[in-house]
Amino acid sequence: MSKDPNTAWKIAGIIATLVIVLILPIYHLKNQPSSPIRKGEDHGQIARFVGSEACRDCHKTEYDKWSGSHHRWAMALADEHSVLGDFNDAEFTYFGQTSRFYRRDGKHYVHTRGADGKPGEFQITHTFGWYPLQQYLIPFPGGRLQCLPIAWDAVKKRWYHLYPDAPLDPDDWLYWTNNGQNWNGMCAECHSTDLKKNYDYNKDTYATTWSEISVGCEACHGPGSAHVDWAKLPEMGRPATENHALAVKTRDLTAGQQIDLCAPCHSRRMSMDDNIHRHADFLDYGLPQLLTEGLYFADGQILDEVYVYGSFMQSKMYARDVRCSDCHDVHSIRRIKDGNDLCLQCHRAAIYNRKGHHFHKTRGETGEPIKSASGEVLFEVGSGAQCEACHMPGRHYMGIDYRPDHSFRLPRPDLTLEMGVPNACDRCHVNKTTQWSVDAMAKWYGQTQRPHYGEVLDAGRQRHPEALDALVSLAGDRLYPTIVRATALSELAGYGGDKVLSQFAAALNDEDSMVRQTAVRQLPQPDPAERLKLLSPMLYDPVRAVRNEAAAALAAIPREKLPADTRRQFEKALAEYLRAMERTADFAPSRHNLGNLYINLQDPARAEQHYLKAIAIDREFYPAKVNLAMLYNRQGKNDDAERLLREVVTDHPNFYEIKYSLGLLLAEENRLEESVVFLGDAAAGLPQRSRIQYNLGLLLQQIKRDDEAESALNRALSVEPDNPDYLYALAVFYMQRGQWDRARLMAERLQAAHPEMAAGREMLTIIERKGH
Repeated sequence: MSKDPNTAWKIAGIIATLVIVLILPIYHLKNQPSSPIRKGEDHGQIARFVGSEACRDCHKTEYDKWSGSHHRWAMALADEHSVLGDFNDAEFTYFGQTSRFYRRDGKHYVHTRGADGKPGEFQITHTFGWYPLQQYLIPFPGGRLQCLPIAWDAVKKRWYHLYPDAPLDPDDWLYWTNNGQNWNGMCAECHSTDLKKNYDYNKDTYATTWSEISVGCEACHGPGSAHVDWAKLPEMGRPATENHALAVKTRDLTAGQQIDLCAPCHSRRMSMDDNIHRHADFLDYGLPQLLTEGLYFADGQILDEVYVYGSFMQSKMYARDVRCSDCHDVHSIRRIKDGNDLCLQCHRAAIYNRKGHHFHKTRGETGEPIKSASGEVLFEVGSGAQCEACHMPGRHYMGIDYRPDHSFRLPRPDLTLEMGVPNACDRCHVNKTTQWSVDAMAKWYGQTQRPHYGEVLDAGRQRHPEALDALVSLAGDRLYPTIVRATALSELAGYGGDKVLSQFAAALNDEDSMVRQTAVRQLPQPDPAERLKLLSPMLYDPVRAVRNEAAAALAAIPREKLPADTRRQFEKALAEYLRAMERTADFAPSRHNLGNLYINLQDPARAEQHYLKAIAIDREFYPAKVNLAMLYNRQGKNDDAERLLREVVTDHPNFYEIKYSLGLLLAEENRLEESVVFLGDAAAGLPQRSRIQYNLGLLLQQIKRDDEAESALNRALSVEPDNPDYLYALAVFYMQRGQWDRARLMAERLQAAHPEMAAGREMLTIIERKGH
């Protein structure tokens, strides 16, 4: 049976990128009065973290704003001042399990299910968050702090569970005593200042420290001791010092610089290192997640908990140098104006703050509120006249935390009909159809709708062949947001051909580090010599993430084939990559990446170790199972490979790529009847994947199901009408069955489309000899 050239029975190795999910957790840590000393970037003096109290006397206005902010209460020791929840012997029942919250000797406790699923008593040592919900952190062995999934609703003054639909199994990655709810790795660096994770890769333990328990002044301004010493001098005696001896510059920044200052905590990303507060490029610190399926809708709207950076990067605001502080006070984090007044700072009220623009009733008009079927008030009349209602439709995360989408998009109900993405109109008008919304928009603003990049990304997600040119154009068009271009490039990796390789080669020289990093990570160039030629220069890239990805991508090339200078730079970048992966090796994706690295380094034993550890951390992390199955297949352990792939398709019945892999593995084992079941499912689920249809057709021929085989081969040909493999296979199929007219048609098409190939002429000669 013919197989995909780069896959055989298996799909391409899945290179997963760790994403910090911030689902919240924690253990009892020692509060460090100051961190190890650091040198300020601009002043040459030794700078230490000294705490926000050191800023109060000189910056009282800013300090007072901060002291009541979410940053100030991002984390705290659990005491009578910080705990919002009801600990007066309060009870909460969840699927028949009752948890009790109480105090004893001035400490806070919960009696609930523990690591083994059995009830036990746990002391709460820290609060986590403030409004609209507060969570609680519990110490565990190994330096771990774990986050209780029963949270306090600060709005309705009640306990509630973050996962209300079904109880989690104690073996589940998201169960509260496991890694998915571990504070040290998931949440710590964004809730405390000068956070040092200090994960011991070999012992699987933490010695996490901070300089200030909450998000203090120095979380943005950097270590402040040199500035404090400078400020204590008499005003006339202060030396001329750039940036007032602060380690991090926070004023006179460009919009991009300010946004990058906020991005480490307000983005869905992988952290490659502790946040040292003075990275030259965001990708020196972390890898922001692209607009990938499962995290974002195809048009870029927020889906999973992705925070605001990836959304804001898509907006016209970002493109026109609007920055965080244009809408938010940087010390209180509150909006600087209320309601539409915030937007009317830039958008003229005479045009936009009138009924002729929004076509909705204002709050001063009468009318009944919009309610759900259960009678809950969803939206008050007049909310449609608010800019945010139409241009920032949000979603609830963690059960009750409503977060507006910061991409500031136009309502597009037509895209809902086309792609199934949400729209602001249907969100309020729950008693109307989407078509009603489309018609209303057309009546108000006209029928013409501009093309949207979401249409291209949606087609790319589904691997539609006709999307290829549009993806190439989108990836290379600098008029589109960087994150959109990088996402288009990522989708292009699933295609093949010269156009794709050309676009990737161009992207390696892009001015934006996110595009370059994506190009390196997903470069679809199988030829080792060409990979070396394209990626060697990337080892010298000024941005860490790009260098590291280049090292990982070149690891499979023997060292002796690298020029001496390139080899030295490769070793340096590879060491950086290893440190990043080992720092985050408490998460399955990093263990998986290490497994992939050691496969490339010809160390299958260590690769297997890391794949198995990834699965042990998260039993549902399927990429590690798939790549471990690939390793087992190469080692002749097909029983183990089959077991892993069956686990994946059982847990994820819509993962048609994996069904394809399993089907090809079973065919390799000559278990054809079983194989055709999985290939058939894959072909039905991925109708545009012509190679799946083709392989299914060949397999069906072998088990004498000719009618189905012919249909499958024709489906493959309908997707790629000039593919020589498909034309040849159908011509042979018809010749073997004496259907000479059909065979002649296929042979003639093959000869016309590929005159350089002898196969078409040879088949036509045979047909002529047969008298047909």
